[in-house]
Amino acid sequence: MLHAARSLVRWLAALTGAALLVAGPIMIGVGISGQHQVTDQLTAQQITFPARGSASLPAAEAGYAGQLVTTGPQAKAFSDMIETHIKEATGGKTYSQVSGAYMAAAADKSTPAATLATLANQRQTAFMGESLRGSLLSAYQAWEVTYLVIGLGIAFTGIGAVTLFGAAVALATARRSRKITVPDTAAALTEPGLNV
Repeated sequence: MLHAARSLVRWLAALTGAALLVAGPIMIGVGISGQHQVTDQLTAQQITFPARGSASLPAAEAGYAGQLVTTGPQAKAFSDMIETHIKEATGGKTYSQVSGAYMAAAADKSTPAATLATLANQRQTAFMGESLRGSLLSAYQAWEVTYLVIGLGIAFTGIGAVTLFGAAVALATARRSRKITVPDTAAALTEPGLNV
C-alpha cells in the first residue's frame, strides 16, 4: 500500500512538472501576443505627444516629446498629460464637480448665458478628457498584465523543469531500488563470520 502511494506521488509530480513545462511557454507567448495587441491598437489611434518646447507639453512628460504612443507606459504618460490639461481647464475641479455646477446653473434661470456656456464647455472638456484617460489607462493596465503573464510563464517553466527532473530522478531511483539480485549459489547467501 505504501509502495503504491509513493509511486502515485512520483507519477503525479511528473505529470505536474510536465503540465507546468507546457503551460509556461504558452503563457509567455500569450503575454507577448497581448503586448503586440496593445501596441497595434495604440498605433492605430495615431496619438502623438506634442513637440518639445510646446506649451501643451507638461514638464513631467517632456521626455516623450513628439513620440507616437505605442506602449503601455507611453499611454500612462499621455493620460497624465490629459489629466494636467483637464485640471487647467476646470480650475482643478473633477468632472462630477463641474457637471454639478453646470446642472445647478442651468436650473437657476438667473444664470448669465456666458457663465452657463463656460460651465458647459468645462463639463464637455472634463467628460471627453476623462473618457480618453480611461481608455489610455486601460491600455496601460493591459500592458502591465502582460508582464504578469510573462513572468508567471517563466516561473511555471522553471518550476515545471525542476519538478519534472525531480520526479524523473525519483522514478528512476524507485525502479533501481526494487531490483532484487539473486545469488548464484547457496553459499553466497551466508555472511562471513556467522555460524550457520
